[in-house]
Amino acid sequence: MDHTAHTRLEPAELNATNLEGATVYDTNDEKVGSISHLHGHGTDSHVVVDVGGFLGIGAKPVSLRLAQLDVMRGSDDTVHAVTTMTRDQIDAMPEHKH
Repeated sequence: MDHTAHTRLEPAELNATNLEGATVYDTNDEKVGSISHLHGHGTDSHVVVDVGGFLGIGAKPVSLRLAQLDVMRGSDDTVHAVTTMTRDQIDAMPEHKH
């Protein structure tokens, strides 16, 4: 997917309403999971990304700093995020405990 034409979200848009459910892609542009919820406010917050599994079953939640993501809105108005991490790096992260 070519993200160059996508619009980056402004800091004020980095909230649960826009982020929850957003697909997260790795550095190879592979889908690694989706954002289940947000901890904190603004760019210092963390997002919990459900990785792996199938249709949410068996997924492992991991916590990423929001600053590790490039969050944007595609031409279809869908919010998604890209990280510089690989799928293997994300899969190796410890499970986030609520």
